[in-house]
Amino acid sequence: VQLVESGGGMVQPGGSLRLSCAASGFTFSNYGMSWVRQAPGKGPEWVSHVMSAGPIYYAEPVKGRFTISRDNAKNMLYLQMNSLKPEDTALYYCAKDHAGIDYLGKGTLVTVSS
Repeated sequence: VQLVESGGGMVQPGGSLRLSCAASGFTFSNYGMSWVRQAPGKGPEWVSHVMSAGPIYYAEPVKGRFTISRDNAKNMLYLQMNSLKPEDTALYYCAKDHAGIDYLGKGTLVTVSS
């Protein structure tokens, strides 16, 4: 299993970023996927989950601002992040998450600062 995140960077408060995760080594369409983040000096925080076909879930702090999506034909997971806040600053990880997280990527850093 390989999960490779991209799309992080520095953005001003109120800005947007789109994270991508390229998945390989498993049948992507069969598995739920999540985004997890870890802010400096804090523990991991689950952000969003999309099941293999259907339901999507968001953590309360990102509801209405972040949108998770997947392209099963391309084995890709995305996270569209709008109205970014300084407290969204974190290392964002893509996770294979089907009844529990069993693989994480190496992460992509998002910094929200003026």
